Amino acid sequence: MKIISTALELKEQIKKQKKIVGFVPTMGALHDGHLSLIQKAREECELVVVSIFVNPTQFLAGEDLEKYPSRDEADKKICELAGVDIIFLPQKEEIYGEDELLIHAPNVRGFVLEGATRPGHFNGVLTVVNKLFNIVNPDFAYFGKKDAQQLNLITLMVKQLFMNVVIVPIDTVRESDGLALSSRNVYLTKEQRREALKISASLYHASKMVSQNRVECESIKEEMREILKPLEIGYVEILNRDFELIEEIELGNSIVLVEALVGTTRLLDNIWL
Repeated sequence: MKIISTALELKEQIKKQKKIVGFVPTMGALHDGHLSLIQKAREECELVVVSIFVNPTQFLAGEDLEKYPSRDEADKKICELAGVDIIFLPQKEEIYGEDELLIHAPNVRGFVLEGATRPGHFNGVLTVVNKLFNIVNPDFAYFGKKDAQQLNLITLMVKQLFMNVVIVPIDTVRESDGLALSSRNVYLTKEQRREALKISASLYHASKMVSQNRVECESIKEEMREILKPLEIGYVEILNRDFELIEEIELGNSIVLVEALVGTTRLLDNIWL
């Protein structure tokens, strides 16, 4: 396994190998959710590249950029054991310069839900993913469904900018009690972790309602909010997979999404129906 820190060296290394490239962009603090992406890339591709870069442009003022969990040595070992071929581990100065050109997220889809509570966040996400795609030039790129809005916007960017990469969505990985894996879970106390289970419980309840043919979105959201109490809710929303509002669940084309604050930790989760 090679560890590379410059874009030029990485581009040369990949070009020289002439293999089908699978790419997993991460911000480090790897867990089993990331591992599922890496394993899928390993199954499907000849060369697997994982980037570890805590992207400053997707953090707003006052957010947790400075304390975002960093475990570089553990991450390297996880990647090595998973069969990663190359880790791209750049410094901020390698990715960003002066007077930067930024990609602007769509005015509607990029500024609703998480984009409404974190305006400008997706500008930073799309900018760094675009940069990483240009460096790695992957055939396939792997993203988790847990960050559904991010996945939707990256897929849209690839389509609208005519990028030659296939986006592969991967199902959310959960703890045995249902909590969706997230690098931010390390912030939770034992009591907060118990409270966080209300998020997945609300989603399971939504799924149960749909299985009973109760598909009216407002009633589903109302019951979910009751389950989430007393958590501070960022949003509870139900959309189709183009991120458009719907009045009733469309099986095979719906996503139920939750953002809630547990203590001071913002957690996202969703379920695809």
